[in-house]
Amino acid sequence: MKRVLFVCLGNICRSPTAEGVFQRAVEQAGLGSHVSIDSCGVAGWHVGKPPDQRSQAAALQRGVDISHLRARQLSASDFLAFDYVLAMDRDNLHAMRALQPAESQAHVGLFLAFAGMPETDVPDPYYGGEEGFEQVLDMIEAASAGLIAELNREQ
Repeated sequence: MKRVLFVCLGNICRSPTAEGVFQRAVEQAGLGSHVSIDSCGVAGWHVGKPPDQRSQAAALQRGVDISHLRARQLSASDFLAFDYVLAMDRDNLHAMRALQPAESQAHVGLFLAFAGMPETDVPDPYYGGEEGFEQVLDMIEAASAGLIAELNREQ
């Protein structure tokens, strides 16, 4: 079983979207029994809250329901529990690396590296318009396909 954790700032836009989109991709690839997926935020502002309504609406338009997800905060133990701990942007990655225990064997990096964009951030759509949520979905779908390919190579 591979365990994948997606991380953004508050766990209400990008990382729950990634969790939902990647869950669908895993199921479509026939890997549902081989991959466990979660998401969280480096900050605890939204703990217990559902994803942003705009994220939910944009994901649902693509057939992904993320309404059941609830925000949680990243902890040091996550680096021991997950095989992949993937950041949505470089600021999140920096905060993650500061929390990562020395004994962690997790692959820690930017999610978009799996889409062939190793230096690219998934932009935070929170303060923008609807098009930002669509752009996030496009990027997450591309990176999800790349991560599925990586997991298939590991089997």
